[in-house]
Amino acid sequence: MKKLTSILLILAAIISTSCEGPMGPPGLPGQDGNALIGTIFEIKGDFTPENEYKLFFEFPEDFKIYDTDIVLVYILWEQTDNQTDIWRLLPQTVVLKSDEGTDVLQYNFDYTVADVQVFLEGTFDFSTLLPGEWQNQIFRIAVLPADFTSKKSVDVGNFNSIINSKEIKLNTIKNISFTAK
Repeated sequence: MKKLTSILLILAAIISTSCEGPMGPPGLPGQDGNALIGTIFEIKGDFTPENEYKLFFEFPEDFKIYDTDIVLVYILWEQTDNQTDIWRLLPQTVVLKSDEGTDVLQYNFDYTVADVQVFLEGTFDFSTLLPGEWQNQIFRIAVLPADFTSKKSVDVGNFNSIINSKEIKLNTIKNISFTAK
């Protein structure tokens, strides 16, 4: 009986250890597998007659954007007294008052899977713009998976809602110069 019990114990040990396979490759550091990955690029530039009042940004060659990704552009609208940035989702419209009446200036954008173009729109002489309306403008381009924007807890109109979301892991914000076209 002792011999039979010993054989059964040895067989049980062999069977229980044979269920394990080789260890798989380790995952990416800091990724939990449930989070969606997004990327934010920051561009800064001047809207001038030379660049036709457009800032043109090409995604880096090593960056893959999918047809289903959502691209949102935010403008740094102002800073509070304690240096907190206030970001607004484009398009943004500004009513300009002059001696001739009122005009409308709009900051807008379009994109493809290769690039983003931020531009000014209006039916007035752009040379009448004040420096604060065309110089040193800062934009953040957020590339987000489509699944992320379907989350009801995230307000994509609020840049801080995206940054602080638990559903997404953002790559670091990449500061990149734009090229004029």
